[in-house]
Amino acid sequence: MYNWNHTRMKSIICFSFAILTALFLGACSKASPNVGKGMRAIEELDYQAALDCFEQAEEDHEDARQISRGRGIAYMGLASYEQAAECFEETLKLSRGLVESMDYDVNYYLAAAYTKCGRLNDAEATYDAILAMKSDEVEAYFLRGNVRMGLNKADQAEEDFDRVLSMEPRNYERLIQIFQVLDNYGHRETGQAYLKAALDQGSNMSAFDKGRIYFYLEQYQNAYTALEEARSTGGAEAYLYLGRAYEATGDYNYAANVYNAYLAQKTDSAEIYNQLGLCELKRGEYQKALDAFQAGMKVENNEIQQSLSYNEIVAYEYLGEFTRAKVLMETYLQNYPDDANAQREYTFLSTR
Repeated sequence: MYNWNHTRMKSIICFSFAILTALFLGACSKASPNVGKGMRAIEELDYQAALDCFEQAEEDHEDARQISRGRGIAYMGLASYEQAAECFEETLKLSRGLVESMDYDVNYYLAAAYTKCGRLNDAEATYDAILAMKSDEVEAYFLRGNVRMGLNKADQAEEDFDRVLSMEPRNYERLIQIFQVLDNYGHRETGQAYLKAALDQGSNMSAFDKGRIYFYLEQYQNAYTALEEARSTGGAEAYLYLGRAYEATGDYNYAANVYNAYLAQKTDSAEIYNQLGLCELKRGEYQKALDAFQAGMKVENNEIQQSLSYNEIVAYEYLGEFTRAKVLMETYLQNYPDDANAQREYTFLSTR
């Protein structure tokens, strides 16, 4: 199953296609109509249709840079990362000699493609190029730190993370992302040192920020206290962290009550539905888990549809509905072909 930490790590390590896609969609629609259609197909996860649109765009002599960029994004969606990298390289070669906004955009995509196909040295060099063009790109420092951790360059990665934190000293979301990256690469103590330093320096830190930092420091009693205070004025994330703090100590019943308390007021958080579903699985309430995942999938414009879709399949497995799970897994793998865990699960389902 996909838990909340897994979802957050994917959002940190994987590049967000939707944000960069939106930057050029409007312009493409006017100047290059087939490119615009292709980008809309990408937003709908129909990557093969997008490639067909870009093929037509090429026949109609539309903007060559937009075509190669679009193809690269579509290949990323199809998990064809080497082909994606070739397209982004071609886009940069077609530059008119002046650094444009598209060049930053494409370099980020190119670095993501290199990262996904294991070419971490090339990814690092691409982030170097971005920073050479624009030295205040916080995102590039952060992502280069990610890549350097993968290259076992922990000292250099920490230099990048230190730079990020000096540029965004009160961005506690970013601080937590840095902790999660370090934790993911086996440097949990270093990550927790960053968290402790922030607590020592954050005299004006909100109860919510204190609560989630205490959560990652595994100081759950302190987390309860701060997050209960934050819950009275906070949104979904305060409930999410509070529930997870109780889950961490094995109190799944109270955690489920926390999630349900939020959903009794609002039904706008796919993350709460997902975490409630995971909690219900742990309680052995498989039908309730399925209901929660499916309710989360109905939340418009949610960013964790992949996790919810996978967890829905897991819930069907727990309910013994293996045929239904297999059919859903086939659709899932069409949308997310590079999910190795799902591929293994499909092999299992095929034997049932």
